[in-house]
Amino acid sequence: MRHRKLILFLAGAALICLAIFAGGGAAAEGNAKWPESPGKEIKKSEKLKVDMSNASEGYFVASVQNKTKKALKLRVSFKGETLTYDLKNTGDTEVFPFQMGSGSYEITLWENVSGKKYAAAGKITVTVKLTREDGAFLYPNQYVFYTVDSKAFLKAEELCKGKTDKEAFDAVCSFMKTQFVYDFVKAATIKPGVLPDIDGSYDKHMGVCQDLSAIMACMLRTQGIPCKLMIGYADKNYHAWTVTIIDGEEVFFDPTAALNAISKPKNYTVERWY
Repeated sequence: MRHRKLILFLAGAALICLAIFAGGGAAAEGNAKWPESPGKEIKKSEKLKVDMSNASEGYFVASVQNKTKKALKLRVSFKGETLTYDLKNTGDTEVFPFQMGSGSYEITLWENVSGKKYAAAGKITVTVKLTREDGAFLYPNQYVFYTVDSKAFLKAEELCKGKTDKEAFDAVCSFMKTQFVYDFVKAATIKPGVLPDIDGSYDKHMGVCQDLSAIMACMLRTQGIPCKLMIGYADKNYHAWTVTIIDGEEVFFDPTAALNAISKPKNYTVERWY
């Protein structure tokens, strides 16, 4: 795969609040991991508040310190690569991944001042040492959001019970290929910045590329199998697919192509992953 560095502003995306759950573990059944915000390591800068308590697990929890009516952006930079997210202006906590590995991250809050103009409203620099480099891909986050009540999670528990990681991966791939269809209507009408919808798409057994890939990532992550939601280009088409880590090896799977909703791409260009 060819990689490109970029700065992305994802405006208008409806974000979710941090869900605190009990749980943990590491390999097949009953091993779903849930983000927590225990407040053991809080960092503050101007209007930004970040909980780094579980940074070693691959994620941090952020919020604005006081409710505001202004639109907010959260920019995360690592070795010259920058990703920009929307951040809720209500003060609710939200989960973001350290998906680019161990090292120094710069987390900056930007506040809308007028029109499309934003001003910095807080900056925190942190050094992260991950327990495992793929740890971020075992938890729900903004792009791959699910809860203990998500049907995709519950189905994964049923499908993958007693299976090895490879067997579980094969079972989920087969499930995606036989139980879902591509939503061509949504593809033609979806607006920029809309996040994957795991619960809604699972209920309909239908979705666009990012929905299908996020469902698959959910099902594997909840079984203790790291799975990346990849976003970039399939040939010249903006697209989403998955890369799963099995026994230390990266395994590619494109749910949309598997459904024959697009012609089999010859080249995939990665822009970002969650």
